[in-house]
Amino acid sequence: MSRSRTGVIMGGASSEREVSLRSGDAVCRALTQAGHDVVRVEYAPGQDLCSLLRGTWMDRAFIALHGRHGEDGCVQGVLELLGIPYTGSSVMSSALAMDKLKAKELFRLYNLPTPPYYSIQRSERAELLELHSSFGFPVVVKPRREGSSFGVGLASSRTELEAAVDAAFEFDDCVLVERFVAGKEIAVGILNGRVLGAIEIAPKAPFYDYDAKYRSNETEYFIPARIPETRCLGLLNLAERAAAALDCSGALRVDLLVTEGQNEYVLEVNTLPGMTETSLLPKIAQAAGYSFADLCEAIASGAKLYSPVRKQSSKPVELPTAEPVLIAV
Repeated sequence: MSRSRTGVIMGGASSEREVSLRSGDAVCRALTQAGHDVVRVEYAPGQDLCSLLRGTWMDRAFIALHGRHGEDGCVQGVLELLGIPYTGSSVMSSALAMDKLKAKELFRLYNLPTPPYYSIQRSERAELLELHSSFGFPVVVKPRREGSSFGVGLASSRTELEAAVDAAFEFDDCVLVERFVAGKEIAVGILNGRVLGAIEIAPKAPFYDYDAKYRSNETEYFIPARIPETRCLGLLNLAERAAAALDCSGALRVDLLVTEGQNEYVLEVNTLPGMTETSLLPKIAQAAGYSFADLCEAIASGAKLYSPVRKQSSKPVELPTAEPVLIAV
């Protein structure tokens, strides 16, 4: 009996291509060393993703494709059409989690605390200061659909706000302006419905930006997080509720903020967490007893289709013959 083959999809044309390649390479090594039949599927900029996936033999797909076309439901939709089970959340959940505006709207609908915000379209750029009005400072500016903190900036004045918004517009036509909340940054890991634990991130920078995530050696990590145990349990529950609000599944990382004033805020749910040597989910999983190979195997084992196409019956459907009905007028 032949072994099943796992295709690890990575690369892409988004700003997160470098991170995706690092994640994909790490997953390939781990699954291969664990005895799995693995094929490396690198999606190059400008390449036809449908043709690439259709031309690659695999029984299941391990998605390590960060950013657009990877986390936003696009590759998930192609895999659904091709009938290839895949890791991570469904098309809809992936799209919702990647869209920071829609995710925050759902958080509010489900009574999940999230920092106050407003959004601005590129066409509204001239009205930025009027729109901001008395919203106050400092604020965090984010592209609506981007990951790994690309395009994220901190603004403490109108001049800085305009610069940060313009920088964010380089990544998206819609930008979120979110009230800056001072507090500890906590990430919660969830694997196939099981909450693994929480990690505290302590960057030297004002917030956990791209350099702090992938380039700096000065960021500190604490497992368990330096908060009271009862409060940590509440955070784990909050993270679980945030994932449920977006109907996410598979391997997840939920980012939260904890203030000195006993307030907690949900920032976002990441449906395809980084799998590099410095990524948060592997750190959380290790503290929960998972080696990196164990984590990769557990993620791969959860691959599935969310909208399987039912096989059409070759027998024509016979409709019952209706008796004529006399209607009195």
